[in-house]
Parts: sequence; structure tokens; C-alpha cells
Amino acid sequence: MASPRLRSGHLHPLDRPPQEAPWNSDELLDLLPEHLAEAAVLVGLIERPAGQSVLLTRRTDSMRQHAGQIAFPGGRRDPGDRDLVAAALRETEEEVGIGAPLIEPLGFLDPYATITGFRVTPVLARIDPGYQLRLEAAEVAEAFEVPLTYLLDPANSEQVGAEFRGRMRHYWQIHFGRYRIWGATAAMILNLRRFFESEH
Repeated sequence: MASPRLRSGHLHPLDRPPQEAPWNSDELLDLLPEHLAEAAVLVGLIERPAGQSVLLTRRTDSMRQHAGQIAFPGGRRDPGDRDLVAAALRETEEEVGIGAPLIEPLGFLDPYATITGFRVTPVLARIDPGYQLRLEAAEVAEAFEVPLTYLLDPANSEQVGAEFRGRMRHYWQIHFGRYRIWGATAAMILNLRRFFESEH
């Protein structure tokens, strides 16, 4: 499989963050609060000799929300954040120690709503492959890379059903080695696919 190419013209531009409702809102109408809190995550691409990879983290088991889950670096937008890009960059530095000079934001993916009440806007970016990790021990148990081609391959994802708050819900999951990527992170990866194309 050839390396996927970013269809950059399809990204939401950095100077025009997406304003539309989260793409999964209809699935969560009975779960979402009236107002969603703004949040941003960094979908970081790293160029490696074997191809591009994506940076992911595993949350600590002691966290109040999303304990032990696989996630992109990121979190709630603070009042001091100039915009969503600033929020994603700040959170990335706080969580894994990668500073803004090593990150090149490219654009936004589509916003996503979480059942915990956040409107999450993913920021797609390139990360300098020479980065050094400095993990925030209270939040991040580890950080690791997954090949982009693996994440973009539909054969590696599956949809699972589970009953939650009175009805059957569906979510996506991706298994990579000992890691189970599911929920919001897996859904954002599926959304990421539409911004790439592969040459065969």
C-alpha cells in the first residue's frame, strides 16, 4: 500500500475553524447538554523512514474521566487560549512536553461531540520527528506512535454495539498490538480518513 497523501484542500483552514454542529450530534441528541464546552486535540503526524505515523497517548488509570483510554493530546479550551489551535498546542506541551516550535498546524478536521459534554475540534499538524517526550505523570501513562497507513485501513476498524442509557449505541474500535483505540479517538481517526487519499 502506497503512503496516503493529505488532501489539504479539504481541511478546514486554520483561519476559519469549522462552525457547523459536530458530525455525530444526531447520534447523541438524548445525551448532550444544551451547551457543549469547547475543546481541541492535536492529531500529530510524524514523518518516519517507513512512512508517517500518528502520536497517541494512554491516559492514566487514576483520571476521573477517560481513565486508561487511548487519546490524542488535548483538552478543554482555557479562557487564556487565543483560539483552538492555541488550546491544542498548550495541551500538547503540558501533556507530552512537545512545544509549539516543533509543531506545524495544517488545518482542522470536523468537530466531534462527546457524551461528557465537549465539542472537540481536532487540529491536524506535523510534528518534528526529533521531538522528545516529557509526560505529565498525573494525566499521561505513556505516548506512542501508530503507522498512519494502519489507522487509515478500514480492515483494522470495527463497529461495536452496546446498550447505554436505555438504548443500543454504536462506537468504533481499532486494535493495535496491546492497545484498544475506541470511542471518540477511534471516531476521529475514521473522520481523518476522508482527508486522505491513497495511491495504488
